[in-house]
Amino acid sequence: MPALLSPVRTKEDILFEDSLRPRTLDEFVGQETVKANLRIFMEAAKKRDEHLDHVLLYGPPGLGKTSLAYLIAREMGVGIKPTTGPVIERTGDLSAILTNLQTKEVLFIDEIHRLHPSVEEILYSAMEDFSLDIVIGQGPSARSHKLKIKKFTLIGATTRAGRITAPLRGRFGIIHRLDYYRDEDLKKVILRSAALLKVKVDNDGAEQIALRSRGTPRVANRLLRRVRDYVDVKGHGAITGKEARRALDMMEVDALGLDDVDRKILTTIIESFGGGPVGIGTIAAAIDEEKDTIESIYEPFLMRIGFLERTTRGRKLTARAYEHLGFEYPRERRPLAQKKLFGDK
Repeated sequence: MPALLSPVRTKEDILFEDSLRPRTLDEFVGQETVKANLRIFMEAAKKRDEHLDHVLLYGPPGLGKTSLAYLIAREMGVGIKPTTGPVIERTGDLSAILTNLQTKEVLFIDEIHRLHPSVEEILYSAMEDFSLDIVIGQGPSARSHKLKIKKFTLIGATTRAGRITAPLRGRFGIIHRLDYYRDEDLKKVILRSAALLKVKVDNDGAEQIALRSRGTPRVANRLLRRVRDYVDVKGHGAITGKEARRALDMMEVDALGLDDVDRKILTTIIESFGGGPVGIGTIAAAIDEEKDTIESIYEPFLMRIGFLERTTRGRKLTARAYEHLGFEYPRERRPLAQKKLFGDK
């Protein structure tokens, strides 16, 4: 997928996201239920002078899981040590991190579903009774020793909650799913980011960007930067609704946030496979795209906006997809009530 609409973090995003991250929970836009629950849990932990229970945050990429992890540490008044699942290759790596944690400190593991099984096993006792099982010596003379560590909070983030093993998932006391953002919340994100970047944008301009951001703040901030580039060169430096539409149309991002690859997937299913059902492998081969990329990036969004259905026989398109692309929805696919309405036999 072109980086413009990809929810996955790019190198360019790293330069901007840190400066745009909210500094308090109040500044964090959206995810109101998650924030309300976290506030209660954090306040209770501080009132009892205890560490916060372990937290698992899951959901699609680009929704703010990393930002929330940093905010939790900030609100609790403790330090945070970030790492990722693939980086921790050996049990000794994790043991070194855990033994150096301070009391109540946060260990943040992004992509926690990618931990090696042997490394994951070390976490079980560390999360449950704050100890590490250390084996001293080798062979028949080897003996096990329990090493106590300081009480800490593990925050795990993942886009693939289904890949987390049951024993690990069961050790998290607080589990929250982050969902896609509403357009009005994305508009607030854009206005806040524009103020920090010193970009002039009116309400209509922010709304146009929000509508095409696929419910993802990371995409919204990326589109804001690209539209800023457009108005600096082609416009007068201010992002209005008219200028935003022109810029995004030029980038081939339509009013629903579909790009050329989205449209290619949909038109291929219509023109080559009669609207489906068709297998995901066949679609991937037909458009020369990776199967995993379609499943993890394109498909969730197309399903969320009601364009694509996943059935036991394969993927098929809805009437909304046909209408958006300007194709006539086949009569034989219409529900019975709709057939009577249109006089179909």
